[in-house]
Amino acid sequence: MVVSRSIALRMDSRTFLDLQPSHNPFRWSLDVRSELCTMGGFLFGGAGLGAAIAALEGTSGRECVWATGQYLSYAKPGEVLDIDVTVAVEGHQITQARAIGHVGNREILTVNAALGDRPDMPAGQWEQMPDAPPPEKCRVRPHRLPVEGTINERLEQRFVKGRSFDDLDGTPGDGQIMVWARIPDAIARDDHRIDASTLAVLGDFVPMGVGQALGVRGGGNSLDNTLRVARLVPTEWVLLDIRVHVVERGFGHGLVHMFAEDGTLLATASQSCIVRFWKDQPAAVQSEG
Repeated sequence: MVVSRSIALRMDSRTFLDLQPSHNPFRWSLDVRSELCTMGGFLFGGAGLGAAIAALEGTSGRECVWATGQYLSYAKPGEVLDIDVTVAVEGHQITQARAIGHVGNREILTVNAALGDRPDMPAGQWEQMPDAPPPEKCRVRPHRLPVEGTINERLEQRFVKGRSFDDLDGTPGDGQIMVWARIPDAIARDDHRIDASTLAVLGDFVPMGVGQALGVRGGGNSLDNTLRVARLVPTEWVLLDIRVHVVERGFGHGLVHMFAEDGTLLATASQSCIVRFWKDQPAAVQSEG
């Protein structure tokens, strides 16, 4: 097997994540810094999946087609997440591989993926981007806690369709939330090229949508995230069309369509999460939920 790092070396998402190679082309490492963590003080799930995808792409020399991550435990600031890649099958055009992210002997996430390219095949897009005003005409998404020093400080988000905190009174919504988002540190400076690792970060927003869909001050902890990459085109902002399908038994399930500014479907991300209430959620609404 020929191992290539050409993809990893040109990806600006590695600047954002600061993913580091080692002497072993199948092992990578990520310093869990606070700026990659949630306001709750643990590694943001999308950042973990993004790092695993970057490692898989760097080891295989091929671009991600599909990746699914299962979140098993939490990595906290000051820890080092080692990512070990195993190439299960390497074909002429497609590589099937997995990555295990762990802190010491504590497994944090497991990622399975397919990587490759099949050029000169028919192509088409049937899912269309919903109507949305440009980002500069949308309001900044508010946060309930200070974002300084967390991943939220490095993400720019603007609500296209979403409710303010005061409107989260326990009245359910229609399950659709739309947000323009971008990560300035992960956008290629010359051509605004975006990659799968960046989309893995941006696709981790079903938990936010769950709170909006229920009409409660809450969200959830991700159990998984499956990224399916379509066509990557240059774009500065990504429209996240979040659809919450159902909340039952204390779990929420949903999907995110990610569109470039020109309407190209970049990828989809589907998730399940554990529903959580914020500490400032009114008790009456908690009991109703």
